[in-house]
This record gives sequence, structure tokens and C-alpha cells, in this order.
Amino acid sequence: MSVLETIHGLLTLAVENGASDVHIKSGKPAFLRLSGRLEPVEMDLITPNEVREFIEQSVPAEFHDTWVKNRQVDYSYHAPSIGRFRVNGFFQRGSPSIVIRHVSDHPPTFSDLNIDGETLAKLCTQKNGIVLLCGATGSGKSSTLAAMINHINHSYDRHIVTLEDPIEYTYADVKSIINQREIGIDCLSFAQGMRSVLRQDPDVILVGEMRDRDTFETALQASETGHLVFATLHASNAQQAVQRLFEFFPEERKQSVQRQLAGTLRATITQKLLAAMEGGGRIPVSEVFVLDALGRKTIQDGKFEKIEAVIEASEDNGSKTFNQDLFRLVKAGLISKDDAIDHSPNPRQLEMNLKGIFLSSGGIIN
Repeated sequence: MSVLETIHGLLTLAVENGASDVHIKSGKPAFLRLSGRLEPVEMDLITPNEVREFIEQSVPAEFHDTWVKNRQVDYSYHAPSIGRFRVNGFFQRGSPSIVIRHVSDHPPTFSDLNIDGETLAKLCTQKNGIVLLCGATGSGKSSTLAAMINHINHSYDRHIVTLEDPIEYTYADVKSIINQREIGIDCLSFAQGMRSVLRQDPDVILVGEMRDRDTFETALQASETGHLVFATLHASNAQQAVQRLFEFFPEERKQSVQRQLAGTLRATITQKLLAAMEGGGRIPVSEVFVLDALGRKTIQDGKFEKIEAVIEASEDNGSKTFNQDLFRLVKAGLISKDDAIDHSPNPRQLEMNLKGIFLSSGGIIN
């Protein structure tokens, strides 16, 4: 059996069983990630040469030098009759490994993801500003962004330009025109792609990751000139997300950037994935910070430590804390109480809430 036949067999197994990822480490059998857990596949060990051979055969020509020079590479891969996948090849202890993630050809809906889409749908109607999707790797940021782009595509006539590394979900134009640019193939970097996108008459811009100051500055400029910008950021909550953006700038510029961000940031959505109670799979739990006058003033004044209290007091505008969403999911029977408490940023408060005890936030926000 050829290495492609072996890998394609694993990919078929993953898709048929609903696995999110396939882990292949030299000298070991493959593992599938099923409902968040790693499960071994009964098979022969995969040799380092087989891993290397698969990468050499599947990596796009544009990324071959990246693999050779950097000893790691990200790219999209289409396995005929099986599906599309995102591949990360890398070396560890001198041997190659691969993690392959299944990406559906059909962008999800809010319902598919078990997300309360009312607030997200409202954010999709914004004419300008920045919306940040935050969370750790594997927290479902890309899927939620895809659902938002999918919603816009089916609802409004917009020109949407995406900058992705690599492209994951693909879209068929419905009401919108969608141009998807892959970093390394269609443009060299996020920063370069952002500089050119403003000459492409976009209404909506999706930036796969906010990685550097140039990209963020151009996103700010785009949002101030009538464009809606979606981007991802590695952050564990709204406060950390906002503070991370200021790490791109020297101290003397932070006050002016605070004013800019207060005027352009529309929302941060931070996600985690928890095991579902019924039927397996995972369910997103979200903290949502939708900026209103109080939220903008909090950022403009640099009082980032008050963001969580602002969120807790702003349910009327669609904001919610992790604990508020965990409470909702437990009461709906979608996740277990134990899981909710284990993943809560304030487990004692959540336990009290689940017992029907709620403390007023009056006086916390000045």
C-alpha cells in the first residue's frame, strides 16, 4: 500500500467518525481526535520516511522551500472523494510529524455550531469597525468566523475579501462576491494582503490572524474608512484581547491608539469548546463583549481591568461573560455542571449562580 493510500484511509476514517484532527507521529500509529479526546487507530506504525513522503507529495510547490528551510509548513490539501484538510507538517526530535484537520466544503451556520447567533448576526450588519474572534488554537474561531461570513453571503450584497493561512472553508457566491486569498500563494503575508485589499473595493475583510503591528494598523485604517474587518487573535478573554493589541505599539502611541480602538472596535468574541452532554461532539461557550458607550469609554480611558464588570452589566446589548454562558448551557442540559465549573474563570461564582444566588454588580463600575 502506498503512503497516499494509507493517509487517505486515515482521512476517510476521520471523516466517517466525525474526528476533528488526525495526528501522525513518526514511529507510532495514528491518533484521531474525537469529541476532544485522542483515540489510537489500530494500524501498523508509520515510519519517518512515510511521513516525509506524504508531505513531499502533498505540499503545494509554493510551500516546498518553506518546508525545506523552516522544517515546518501549513497548507491546504484536497483528498479526492474524501474532503478538504488543513495540514501542518513539522519536525520533533529530528523526525517529521503531521497534524491534519478536516475542513468542511460547506461553511457552517450558527445552528450547525450550536451557537446563539442573534448577537453575531447583528454584528454582521455593521457597516464598519473591527470584530475580533479570540481563543486558543482549536477553540472553534475559524468555524464561527465562517458562519458569520456565510450569514453575510446569504443575506447581503457585499464584496468580501479573506486573507487566510491556509484557506479553510470555501464559499460559493450567493448574494455576496467572495475572494479568498491564501498567504504564500495569492499574497506573501497578512501585512501585504492588508495593504492591497483597500484597493480592491471591499465591504468586508477577514484577516485570518492579527499577527503584527502593520496588519493591525491597516485594519484600523480600513475600519475607519467604511470597512467591516473580522480577525482572529490568540487571547483567553476580552481584557487580554484588548491589551494584546496595545503590545504592537510603543508606549508613546498607546493613548492615541486607545482612542482609535475605542471608536472602531465593535466586539470581541472569545470561545472555548466543551464536551456536549448528548450525542458526543463539542459545544462552544463564549464570552461576548459588545461595545456600547460604556465599553468605549472603558477602553479610551485605559481601564482594561473593568472590562469583565462592563460585560456582566451589559447583557441588554448582547454581551455575556463566560459564566453567564456556562450557566445558560448547563440549564439547557447541553453541558454538565462539572465541566462548566472546571472551565469557569470564576467557579465559585458559577456554583452560587447554579444554586440561584446572584450578586449585584452595582458599585463595581465607576
